[in-house]
Amino acid sequence: MTLLSSSEQQQVADAIDRIEQHTDAEVVTVLARQADDYRYIPLLWASLLALVLPGAVVYFSGWLDVSELLLAQWCAFAVLALLFRLPIITSKLVPRAVRHWRASNLARRQFIELNLHHTEGETGMLIFVSEAERYVEIMVDRGISSRIDNKAWESIVATFTAQVGKGEVLQGFLDCIETCGTQLAKELPATHERNELPNRLVVLD
Repeated sequence: MTLLSSSEQQQVADAIDRIEQHTDAEVVTVLARQADDYRYIPLLWASLLALVLPGAVVYFSGWLDVSELLLAQWCAFAVLALLFRLPIITSKLVPRAVRHWRASNLARRQFIELNLHHTEGETGMLIFVSEAERYVEIMVDRGISSRIDNKAWESIVATFTAQVGKGEVLQGFLDCIETCGTQLAKELPATHERNELPNRLVVLD
């Protein structure tokens, strides 16, 4: 998995420049490699299976005594904990709801940390992507939500999410920015020239 190159990041910044000429909205984009390392998930699965599997052997076969059972549980835990740390396996152990919850939390932290809640007229917009979770979210401040219903972003998010799933992150950003720009120019047209927040793509590697 690779994040966008410098030239691709510049294309995103240029796209933001273009739409902000026609709207008072302040658009910021964030691309995260992943929202969490989920280190606790493999340990939880390893602990659960290490307790259940050796116990099942004892129950069905009576092969192990108590001391052998404890040793088998420790060995099973050690092996499974190492095995489940492999990224290809870890990604399958984390429930989708947990992945999206972590990504959503990161998006909200970024909205605050990037001062999108402190713009003139409360017109901040965050376009957030967490690549590993295939998660996309558009967050807007009150100056935008008071004029554009949040449902307007749902189809844009759905399209972008599908593009992330296919590895088309750059094109997804460009299409999303352009489509959002059309909505913003219509409902929140530019009244004066300003650029409160940087237009560069924020990358969380």
